[in-house]
Amino acid sequence: MATVSFQNASRLYPGATTPAVDKLNLEIGDGEFMVLVGPSGCGKSTSLRMLAGLEEVTEGQIFIGDRDVTNIAPKDRDIAMVFQNYALYPHMTVADNMGFALKLAGVSKEDRAKRVAEAAELLGLSEFLDRKPKAMSGGQRQRVAMGRAIVRSPQVFCMDEPLSNLDAKLRVTTRTQIASLQQRLGTTTVYVTHDQVEAMTMGDRVALMKDGILQQVDTPLALYDDPANLFVAGFIGSPAMNLLEGQLTESGATIGGQPISLPITAQDRAGHTGSVTIGIRPEDLRISDNGQGLPVKVLVTEELGADAYMYGCAETTDAATTLAGGPDVIVRVGARHHLQKGSTVRVTADPKDIHVFDTETGERVGSRKTSAASVGGSTASVGGSTAR
Repeated sequence: MATVSFQNASRLYPGATTPAVDKLNLEIGDGEFMVLVGPSGCGKSTSLRMLAGLEEVTEGQIFIGDRDVTNIAPKDRDIAMVFQNYALYPHMTVADNMGFALKLAGVSKEDRAKRVAEAAELLGLSEFLDRKPKAMSGGQRQRVAMGRAIVRSPQVFCMDEPLSNLDAKLRVTTRTQIASLQQRLGTTTVYVTHDQVEAMTMGDRVALMKDGILQQVDTPLALYDDPANLFVAGFIGSPAMNLLEGQLTESGATIGGQPISLPITAQDRAGHTGSVTIGIRPEDLRISDNGQGLPVKVLVTEELGADAYMYGCAETTDAATTLAGGPDVIVRVGARHHLQKGSTVRVTADPKDIHVFDTETGERVGSRKTSAASVGGSTASVGGSTAR
């Protein structure tokens, strides 16, 4: 096992004007499960391939433990790669596929067989060792690819979207198995995915990237509760965070004419003028029963059994120009809470659950630990005083 360190690591492809990865600084602890996540083209797979030695590092350095591996050949980095498409040899049995790298390394036949058998038992593949990949399901093939990595006992596992070829139900099962297996082995793991649900459920920490730049790295819950900017707020969470544009006023802000108290300090407000964006998670909005709150027209209710989500449009805004280009308010409601399509409800939120961002820069305004906001007439308390 070992730590991994990206130090100002960049990758600029020939002919490109901007780096695919731009000065990445990321420290990964010994035995940590780190997930790199982000939309297509954000640089997450390039970062992983730089670590594995499959992409050249244009600038900066990469360390595995205390060893600078920036210019070391992939085979000498002591890493094991698990690919999206399994990359199994179709003419070889499961046992031969799992032990092939050991054979190339000159490991004896007896030792190979022992290590393959141990990995197969760990992965529940013992009864399939004589089969060929074509006779196995997608989930079983992925476990064979995992076994091929495990038998090498590497310092670092590198996994590039290993579940993307599986169906939805199998992805849920397999991601649980991978996370559990990594915990048992204790091997440092760097895992790439575009699925933020995978990232939230698997990683010890999550590094979110956009346009080759690291946006935020933290535990899954910290990213969810304390997003550093608008991109993080909008990307992490399913359904996504409600993001509503407002205008700063002397006493707070307004959303489409609805007053909003922003009890943040004068120091927090310094340098922020004009437009702000208010962020609220769907589960943090509640339907008001006292006639107060932001008016929202019900577009549709999505019933999921244990939960239901109301998708609506704030009546003070133009639905065609909302930030998301669609319903601008999503509220998690009780599973048996029936709302009539086309009706208008009012929604409010607890002040501690509201996020404030500068619309122009995307950065958070103030610290969530010391600031709060109120929507639709609810109250917010700051330092013992009450703002309405």
